[in-house]
Amino acid sequence: MQKKLKIAFMGTPEFSVHILDALVKAGHDVVCVYCQPPRPAGRGHKLQPSPVQLRAEELKIPVRHPLSLKKEAEARQAFADLHLDVAVVAAYGLILPQDVLDAPKYGCLNIHASLLPRWRGAAPIQRAILAGDTESGVCIMQMEAGLDTGPVLMRGTVPISNTTTASTLHDALAAQGAELIVEALENIDTLKPQPQPEAGMTYAAMLTKEDGKIDWTQPASVIERQLRALHPWPGVWCLHNDQRMKVLEVAVEKRQGKPGEILDRHLVVACGTDALLLKKVQPQDRKPMDGISFMNGTHMNVGDFLT
Repeated sequence: MQKKLKIAFMGTPEFSVHILDALVKAGHDVVCVYCQPPRPAGRGHKLQPSPVQLRAEELKIPVRHPLSLKKEAEARQAFADLHLDVAVVAAYGLILPQDVLDAPKYGCLNIHASLLPRWRGAAPIQRAILAGDTESGVCIMQMEAGLDTGPVLMRGTVPISNTTTASTLHDALAAQGAELIVEALENIDTLKPQPQPEAGMTYAAMLTKEDGKIDWTQPASVIERQLRALHPWPGVWCLHNDQRMKVLEVAVEKRQGKPGEILDRHLVVACGTDALLLKKVQPQDRKPMDGISFMNGTHMNVGDFLT
């Protein structure tokens, strides 16, 4: 290790844990971790620390979780008082005001899970799969006030295949991000920031449960991609008897019918183009089951429609 930097790490979800571990393994002095505060979770709605907080506590690194760096002057001063070489940010979840961005010697570096300027914003992994992109990647970006608009210091690519899910892409990008940030920090004095072009800019809006609703007028290949993109959350679903039914596993079949029409007892459903075999579904308040079991346990018939 030729360069040992004094670092604050800022991240919250599982994606960020890989990066924190890489920074520690590389021998950097991670003096503080910033993450979102514990949130209520589970049936008992008990406060659950984030994955990054749990890992930081295991590593015995002090944890801070201000509600807003933008509004809390005391929190901003506490950050400045760390006298950092650099802050590394990965899916933190809070806006960093300009005085925070400027406080470390080398500023704040963001690990963004897309090939900027494509998919700036909150859900780049899922949006890339939904759009049918053939590749994604990671950018190490010098942060500025705009949303993911800063110049790029390093980038790497990861292919997206017809079997890639949000989960598998998430893991591949987290691993790549961990490698790239270590390399970037080692060469931080010689890296040349590359401004992002405006051409090709897209926005990765935050996901909602409504993003998972199936539109049977879409081609079967598009709905299959939707399932891969939205696994495990928010998942894809349709209505049956005015209740949500999760669709967990599908296969595309070269068959035709009216969109939403059930074509046979195996629960093959016609789409705008081709059809989908619903291999595994989960009716509301029930356990997952295969399509045949679903058909046998309901009053639906071949020729009926799902919505």
